[in-house]
Amino acid sequence: MASLNYFPCTATLSHSPSCPTFPKPRSRHLQISSSISENKNIDIETNSNSQPKVDRRNMLLGLGSGGLYGAANLVINPRDSSATPVQAPVLDRCGKATDLNSGKDIDINCCPPFSDRIVDYRVPPVFQMKMRPSAHRVSPEYIFKYNMAIDRMKRLPKDDPRNFFQQANIHCAYCNGAYKLQEGQLEGPDPTEVLQVHNSWLFFPFHRWYLYFYERILGKLIDDPTFALPFWNWDNPKGMTIPPMFLDEKSALYDKKRSKNSTPSAVVDLGLTGEKDPLQLVTNNLTIMYNEMIRGNQDVYGFMGKEYRQGDAPDPGPGSVERGSHTAIHWWVGEPDKNGEDMGNFYTAGRDPLFYCHHVNVDRMWTLWQYFIPSNKVPDKRITNFDFLDASFLFYDENAQLVRVRVKDCLDNLGMGYDFERIDLPWLDYRPPSQTAGAKIRRTNAISKLAATIFPLKLDQIVRVVVKKTKKGKADEVLVLEDMEVDTSKLLKFDVFVNDEDDNSFELDKAAYLGTYAQLPHKSATNKTVKTSINLKLTDLYNDMDIADDDSILITLVPRNQDGGVTIGGIKIIEAPPAKKPDA
Repeated sequence: MASLNYFPCTATLSHSPSCPTFPKPRSRHLQISSSISENKNIDIETNSNSQPKVDRRNMLLGLGSGGLYGAANLVINPRDSSATPVQAPVLDRCGKATDLNSGKDIDINCCPPFSDRIVDYRVPPVFQMKMRPSAHRVSPEYIFKYNMAIDRMKRLPKDDPRNFFQQANIHCAYCNGAYKLQEGQLEGPDPTEVLQVHNSWLFFPFHRWYLYFYERILGKLIDDPTFALPFWNWDNPKGMTIPPMFLDEKSALYDKKRSKNSTPSAVVDLGLTGEKDPLQLVTNNLTIMYNEMIRGNQDVYGFMGKEYRQGDAPDPGPGSVERGSHTAIHWWVGEPDKNGEDMGNFYTAGRDPLFYCHHVNVDRMWTLWQYFIPSNKVPDKRITNFDFLDASFLFYDENAQLVRVRVKDCLDNLGMGYDFERIDLPWLDYRPPSQTAGAKIRRTNAISKLAATIFPLKLDQIVRVVVKKTKKGKADEVLVLEDMEVDTSKLLKFDVFVNDEDDNSFELDKAAYLGTYAQLPHKSATNKTVKTSINLKLTDLYNDMDIADDDSILITLVPRNQDGGVTIGGIKIIEAPPAKKPDA
């Protein structure tokens, strides 16, 4: 695979080295197309010695307009004088993680080897860009190299923090209750409140740093600093099966605890509907990706996740990808309702090499959302709040040195030295067809109720409820499911439909499908129950269903599990606030 030669300048926010002036690159148009969608033109830069790459240098280096997170545009906005970003955990306060089936400590120590020597990490200058490849398109030579790297990682001494199982334990410690928030910085009386990096704005930055060091460790073990992790492109029909290199039982990439879903020909079910028809699954999956990336997000927090600060209750609310396709892949591969491992539970997810390939694609979704989604869909994609930018984590680097990293230094993948192979994005224009629903609404109004009369409710069956709009016409509106009490020890999933014409909840490729909420079992609050909420943008749906002038809409909630782990406190429609000020 060809590599990209970049000049030695970085785009991290911790330092801004001087960069030479370069001639204006030649550019052309890259067509992203599929048999399903219209062609989409995107400016790219090319040269005779490299693969095409998106022309983002001006944005990344703060030249010209300054870019998404360019130094010229970045204005850090502390919430107030008592701003409290989540701080890196204290290693000697790390304890056992929690078995969510029994509610007791599990017989495993997720804590890393202790060190009191912590170095503040600085992303090194980028001299050669790593290209992360599509896992379905890699060569036999790449598979051999990747397998060798994982095998060597597994053979490291057990107390080496770079060992495969020590790396897996990182996810266990940060995500299932082993780490606690730093003492003395809690607002409440409980000094054992867990540190949880899921279901908030920390989700994408934490996992980006996690993959960054994992990749560098693998590269060092095979003496190849250009080695890049592959991504499982489950957002493209050609990648909607488990990549073949992970299915060889003799390979270091294999994990025996995957569910029966991982058969070579099985198509992933990003909707977790239980649908078996491969064609329906593909169309469902493309609709889900369009909703998560474009249609369903009113502002930056709708994609990234809600605010989470030191002392806040964990799980304030996940972003669209985290609660959607991300969780679906974990569930589909790990089948947690059957065995709870490996991908199906946070404390074991990192034991499956497929986990990292999955999360590289999640990281790719962040990059695509930043640079490929039209700005008229989500006007401002930055979070400039100090509590976000200065949040920190601890990792061991490729030299087994404990380092402290901060969110502000991982906001751009090119500044960290890696990019992604170009793959068609068929979901980019996969807007569902227009849909009319007048007859269905007249028929179902008799069996539905007004929202004010039934909430709070335990969601253990399909519920239909009429919700009044704020006003008629083209006003931007958002559906809010608020005061949701969620049992974090349970596997949960429900979907939201508007003015649905039929009762076939297996079909998501329609305008009536608004969005979803899903979670894997994990340790969060001490009593296993948290309060959270989700916001779902209605504007495009109104247009797709021609209901902008209606007084009210019919909401249908469809649980995919029947154990009642969610109680919804209320449901309402609000006029969307301006999206251009994410920290207001």
